[in-house]
Amino acid sequence: MWPALQGRLLIARNPGASKVFCRSYCQAAKRDTIFALSSGQGKCGVAVIRTSGPASSMALAHLTRAEVPPPRVATLRRICDPRSAETLDRGLVLWFPGPGSFTGEDSAEFHVHGGPAVVSGVLKALGCLPLLRLAEPGEFTKRAFQNGKLDLTAAEGLGDLIHAETESQRRQALRQMEGDLGRLYQRWSDTLTKALAHLEAYIDFSEDDNIEEGVLAQVEEAVEALEKELREHMQDSRRGERLRDGVRVVIAGPTNAGKSSLLNHLCQKPAAIVSPIAGTTRDVVEAALNIGGFPVVLSDTAGLRDTSDVVEMEGVNRARQRVEGADLVLAILDAAEMAQKPNQLVPALLDILDYPKGTQPYFLVLNKMDLLGDEERADLLANCADSDLAPTCFLSCKTGEGIATFLSTLGKQLAHMCGDPLTGSPSPTQARHQLSLAKCLEALGGFGHYRSVDLALAAEELRQARRLLGRLTGQVGSEEILELIFKDFCIGK
Repeated sequence: MWPALQGRLLIARNPGASKVFCRSYCQAAKRDTIFALSSGQGKCGVAVIRTSGPASSMALAHLTRAEVPPPRVATLRRICDPRSAETLDRGLVLWFPGPGSFTGEDSAEFHVHGGPAVVSGVLKALGCLPLLRLAEPGEFTKRAFQNGKLDLTAAEGLGDLIHAETESQRRQALRQMEGDLGRLYQRWSDTLTKALAHLEAYIDFSEDDNIEEGVLAQVEEAVEALEKELREHMQDSRRGERLRDGVRVVIAGPTNAGKSSLLNHLCQKPAAIVSPIAGTTRDVVEAALNIGGFPVVLSDTAGLRDTSDVVEMEGVNRARQRVEGADLVLAILDAAEMAQKPNQLVPALLDILDYPKGTQPYFLVLNKMDLLGDEERADLLANCADSDLAPTCFLSCKTGEGIATFLSTLGKQLAHMCGDPLTGSPSPTQARHQLSLAKCLEALGGFGHYRSVDLALAAEELRQARRLLGRLTGQVGSEEILELIFKDFCIGK
């Protein structure tokens, strides 16, 4: 590296350093001390109440009426009301001096019995102490981020881990919380920092013949490689977002095909009304399910048909909208009807998918197989094979025949759509990730445009791309972004 660039590179690595959140432990002394119940609400065996801030040691000493225990050593103490000295409970207390704590500040934990009266008494006791206040939602994690204990993507991973309901969600959230996604974005940011420093050196010193040959070509090569890697990262078919928010699976088909019956089978409860009367379902019925370890948002929709009923017409429109926005469509048809009219099988399927506009992945589900004889079944199977349709599942919601096979096939499709969160490159999990990455790609494209026109403008495009990557990890950001992220945490997290 050229000596003249050392100061420039230091600034490039920390753009707007005076405006970026302060991450030094010394500033923590100016903050309030916060407290909250960190474990779940309701009756439980053990409840954990946490404090964070400069007055944590004082709070611990006042409530236990004893000296602060050794750091990170669970100690049994009598916990008392500091005003009346009344014993509230006997429990374990722990002391975490900063910066060796989750938040990077002095912290204390009270592990007490989880009865509502005990928890309420300890919280009131903390609330009566000076310099302490109840924490806001996500404030503990926000302080950990501001003190440099974790970056923004890791904080998001922690939030996802708290809300994870399936094994795949847990795996992805844990991987993100441990920093895999943040390290990937940081590596890209470092690549841009180096490219920008070399480009500015070429701009400033190329006329003095102090620059090695091929510097500009190296910059172009590095940016092109990064652009390719970034595109591949974004072209993961929304796997990360699907794992986080759930795969949108829509049951669609004509009236009386068995859509609501299939929903009830998958939910294992009567989530939707089932009736022989056509058009019973008028609105979208949603259910969140765990199928094969993958999160699914399953929607039952109104039967697709022409109607003059204003309410049913609105239901059909909503059904069409759900099909259009689905990750996977379960196109369900009446097997008995298709056996009698085999030439209507493909047109009926195309009508459900709104072909040619609809291009979503789909399963063809033929229900009411219990109404068919062996010969009719064989003919229908042959018709499906000859039509070269997507995976076709044959079942009977009435008898349960074929449901297990259908669930196995659906699970394999979900695994294909979501992938294994523990293998390969980590995936973007938030809409803001996709937005910032898309804008970063635009800036890299701008570099490619300006590099043969004006190198100064090309350098500015690289700065913009680096700022956008910095927003992902929180190196560069705004208070509004932080508020949107941390407000989804529970109080005490």
